[in-house]
Amino acid sequence: MASIVLVLMVTTFYLVWFGLGDFMEALAFSGRITGAVLVAVGIGTFLGALAVFDYQFTRCFPNSGLVALIGTVAAFVTNLMLALAVIQDGDSTGYKVLWSLLAAGSAWAAVMVWRTRVEIPAPKRVAAAVVVPSVLALANFGYQHLYQPFQHGARPLITITTGKAMVSQDRKRFAVPVEIKLENHSDVGFYVLGAEFHAMGEKVPLSPKDRLRNQWRSDSERHRPFRERSALSRREIHYAGELVMAEPWLDPGDWIEANDSFCTRTVVQLPMNTKYDHLAFYATASFGRKDRLGLDHFNSAGYSWKKGEAPSWAKSDGSDTVIFRARVHENNAIDRHTRDHRYMTVYWQFGQHGAGVLPTVTRRGEEGRTGSDAELNEVVSRYGIVDADAGPMEQTLWEIKGRR
Repeated sequence: MASIVLVLMVTTFYLVWFGLGDFMEALAFSGRITGAVLVAVGIGTFLGALAVFDYQFTRCFPNSGLVALIGTVAAFVTNLMLALAVIQDGDSTGYKVLWSLLAAGSAWAAVMVWRTRVEIPAPKRVAAAVVVPSVLALANFGYQHLYQPFQHGARPLITITTGKAMVSQDRKRFAVPVEIKLENHSDVGFYVLGAEFHAMGEKVPLSPKDRLRNQWRSDSERHRPFRERSALSRREIHYAGELVMAEPWLDPGDWIEANDSFCTRTVVQLPMNTKYDHLAFYATASFGRKDRLGLDHFNSAGYSWKKGEAPSWAKSDGSDTVIFRARVHENNAIDRHTRDHRYMTVYWQFGQHGAGVLPTVTRRGEEGRTGSDAELNEVVSRYGIVDADAGPMEQTLWEIKGRR
C-alpha cells in the first residue's frame, strides 16, 4: 500500500500547487473555477491517502476503504485529464512523463483498492457522489482547454474622422487634422500589440475618354503587390499611392478595458504645391485579449536595416521594420509550468506603398521561423489575437491646392 499512498501524495502536491496558482492568478473566471476544482480534488486525494493507510493498518474509521476508493478514482480521472492536456499543449517532456505515470499509477491504485473488496454502503448514492462532480469537472476542464480557446466574439472598433484642412500663414503649406477613436464595446479588456496610422498621397488624373477593359486589367495587375487599395475606374487613372506619413498612435503594451474608449488626434502636413490629388487615411491595430494572456513591458528589439536584427521574411518586400518584443504569460498555471516561455514580437513595417503592424508569438530564437497555417491559427485562438482597421478615409485636395 505504500506505493498507493506515494501516488496519491504526489498527485495531491501537484493538484494543490497548480490549483492554488489558478485560483489566485488565472486571468479568466473559468480558470479560477478550474483552480478551485483542482484544490478540492487535491484535498480528496490527500484524504484518500490517509484512508489507504488507515484501511491497511489501523481500521480506526469504518468507511476508510470507501474513502480510499473514491480518492484513487478521483486521482485517476484528474491525472488522466491533466496528462491529455499536457500531451496536447505542453512542451515539457518531464511533465508529460510525470502525468502519464501518475495517470497509470492512480488507475493501478484504484484497481488495487477495489480488489480488496471494499464494502460500499448505498452504492447508488456513492456512485452519484463520484460521477456528478467528475462530470462537472470534465465539463469545466473541457470548456477551459478545448471550447474557450476557439471562441472569439470580441473586437475593438476603430474610427477615423478628418477635420477641415488649414492653410499656414505663409500659404506655402497646409495641414489636415485627423481624429482616431478606439472603442471597446465588449466585456473583456485588450492589450494593444501594435497600432499604426498612415496617410497615402494619390495622383488621380482624368482620362479624356473612356478607358478600355484591357487598361482595367493592367491596373489590377499593377496594383496587386501594393498594400493599399486601388480602384478601377472608367475615367480616373489611379496610380499606386505613396506613403506621406506613418506613426504609432498607441504604444505596444497599452490596453483598453471593457466598455471603454480612447481618442487621439494627429495632423498631416503637405506643401501647397503637392503633386497629389487625394489623401487616404488608414488606422490599424492588433490586440490580444487580457483574459487569454499577460504581457511584460515591451522593449525595442531591433531594426530591419541593421544587420541580424530582423528575420529574413520581414525584409523580403523592401519595407523597413521596427521590432518590439515582450514576454508572454499564459492565462493558467498548468500552461505556465508545462509550456516553454513565449515572446510576443510586433513588427511595425512601413515603406513607400503603405504601413502596417504584424504580431507573432514564438519561443526565443524561433522568430525567423515561418509557421504553418494551423500553427498560426492556434496562436491566434489561444491568445485571442484580433485585428481592427479603419480606412481608407479619402479627402480630395483640389480646394486646398486652388488657394495658392
